Amino acid sequence: MRVRDIAGSNDTIVALSTPPGENGIGIVRLSGPSTLEIVDKVFLPRNGARLSEFKSHTIHYGHIADNGRVIDEVLLMVMRAPKTYTREDIVEVNCHGGVVAVKEILDLFVCAGARIAEPGEFTKRAFMSGRIDLAQAEAVLDIITSRTSDGLKMAQRQLNGETSRMLKKIRSGLLDIIAEIEAFINFPDEDLDIDKTSSFEAALEGIKRDLSGIIDSSDKGLILREGITTVICGKPNVGKSSLMNSFLRQKRAIVTPVPGTTRDTIEEVINVDGIPLKIVDTAGIMHAEDELTRESVDRSRHYMQGADLILLVLDSSDKLNQQDLDIIDMVKDKKTLVVINKTDLPEVLQIDKIKSHLHDRKIIRVSAKEGMGLDDLKKAIYDIFWSGEVTAENILLSNSRHIEAARRAFEFVEKARRAAAERTPWEILAVDIKDGAQALGTITGEVFDEDLLDTIFSRFCIGK
Repeated sequence: MRVRDIAGSNDTIVALSTPPGENGIGIVRLSGPSTLEIVDKVFLPRNGARLSEFKSHTIHYGHIADNGRVIDEVLLMVMRAPKTYTREDIVEVNCHGGVVAVKEILDLFVCAGARIAEPGEFTKRAFMSGRIDLAQAEAVLDIITSRTSDGLKMAQRQLNGETSRMLKKIRSGLLDIIAEIEAFINFPDEDLDIDKTSSFEAALEGIKRDLSGIIDSSDKGLILREGITTVICGKPNVGKSSLMNSFLRQKRAIVTPVPGTTRDTIEEVINVDGIPLKIVDTAGIMHAEDELTRESVDRSRHYMQGADLILLVLDSSDKLNQQDLDIIDMVKDKKTLVVINKTDLPEVLQIDKIKSHLHDRKIIRVSAKEGMGLDDLKKAIYDIFWSGEVTAENILLSNSRHIEAARRAFEFVEKARRAAAERTPWEILAVDIKDGAQALGTITGEVFDEDLLDTIFSRFCIGK
């Protein structure tokens, strides 16, 4: 189904586009065919003019009132279709950000004929109207949730259509091949070049190469978008929480000389040279003698299983014991950095013994208490996930849905290329090419269904 197959809703929607609560201002946004009519019922301009007289993209001072009772003093922005975010008439009311004032204004607009918007419905209407495609719509959410400047730049390029243009070009190449195949199948008596198989094979090889280049950098894009889940683990009192605090440069986790202070997981995000690092400080792994300790240790194990990276913290001033060895055994098959902490104290830890158990793991020495060695640790983390010549500027895919669709398209194109090389009947060849084109179409929204849209836009906030 294509964008033009869906009719826009006749409803006029309204939502709060700023965070709820006590703020300096609150922005209430309306979009739809009855926007101007609805707002005209409750807006009292200072100059006494009617909303229908206001020019597009202008701001006006006045009051929102309910039957003469003033609710709030506001600035009102009028944006007329089609030069708006949704390509519908839009009005944004800038009011005071108090909870009561915003609620009363929203209720008033609903009573006047609007309905509360669904999550992401403004952006969904922008997509349905054809102003942006589906990949661009998802980039809007990525901009909102970006955690680093590199992630923000990548999302902005996707919103500007850089990803979509490349994918649409590749998809167009597939559709051109399909058109030629179908012309031969449907009009066998026409004077058409029937010896096209070799040229199709070459064209598909070029398309496969383009897709491969896009997919190869997608793991880096996923890192910029979603971050690296990094779990700090170790036995009690090795300095896990101190390491967490040193990373954050604040006392986020409680640190005491008493072993087992941390009973629950603590999560924060830091920026490591443009990479969002989701750090999880876990409870010390130890023998559980009570229900609370058992639950804490179980949570630690759960996070360790799902981690992208393990920071195994060992105490430089203490010899390895069975607790350390048990934890080493737990992480031996995970991507792990060994962090030797408390290097400000005399070292008695058996480094050779660690190397014998974790042969190829890099060992970083730090003193979380003194803040020493953290730059080396951050560089080691960066090098694990971001090596080579790939930069944020040449990444086109960062969304797991897009990456999966591109990989499916690659598989269909490779299957079609092999079929062409083997001189498979063109009808069969066309099926794989169509499937590849359809997979790419799901990224940009040239092919979609309502369930897909509902899933994507449900992740948005209501006012976007």
